[in-house]
Amino acid sequence: MSEKGEVDLTGAKQNTGVWLVKVPKYLSQQWAKASGRGEVGKLRIGKNQGKAEVEFTLNEDLTMIDSLGDKPSGVQAPRDHPFTMQTVGGQTLAVFTETQSDRISLEGLVVQRAECRPAASENYMKLKRLQIEELSKPVRLSQQLEKAVTTNYKPVANHSYNLEYDRKKKDEGKRARADKQQVLDMLFSAFEKHQYYNIKDLVDVTKQPVSYLKEILRDIGIYNVKGTHKNTWELKPEYRHYQGGEEEKETDD
Repeated sequence: MSEKGEVDLTGAKQNTGVWLVKVPKYLSQQWAKASGRGEVGKLRIGKNQGKAEVEFTLNEDLTMIDSLGDKPSGVQAPRDHPFTMQTVGGQTLAVFTETQSDRISLEGLVVQRAECRPAASENYMKLKRLQIEELSKPVRLSQQLEKAVTTNYKPVANHSYNLEYDRKKKDEGKRARADKQQVLDMLFSAFEKHQYYNIKDLVDVTKQPVSYLKEILRDIGIYNVKGTHKNTWELKPEYRHYQGGEEEKETDD
């Protein structure tokens, strides 16, 4: 910032209006790859019954997700991203830019807010699974050894963690807690076949304790307390992908 703190207000004089749009993190990362190489996608603006309909389509060359961890992902980002339009409200918001010479300029006042969300698709479902898997991985720790390890491992008839698993299995009525990622995979696989499940059916599918299963479901699902599908679970919108377009639309009475 300049010593005098001067700001170029040309944008205010020109009454320039700008849009403030929230985009998913992965989308901004894909845009960064196209820096100086051309367009990142196309924006379509139309009207339906007097209301604005806006959709962004990502350039096909930018859809491949390189990696989220230590190996190639093999996953593609979704291309279609409809906008959810929002009002600015009573706020006065402005957009500023700062150049390398520390010059600050007012680009314009925010006249429209929006959120760019991916359309439900198989690619988005795979991307969310990949993100969950990466978040579930334990943090790697390094430890400095004061002396060389000389202990030789000897084979044992049954490892301690197997004995602990057997004990838990017996204590919890033949239902021991599986790894969280394994349970998530089973749940996603089930919800790809049907949209709604009651807790009893999900227990039968996963063979997990009810309390543990509900704990995981709260992260990815919604519990319906009224309507046609009362007392059932379904996936949150960001995780939904159903085979053959069988997603049902629930209407309140």
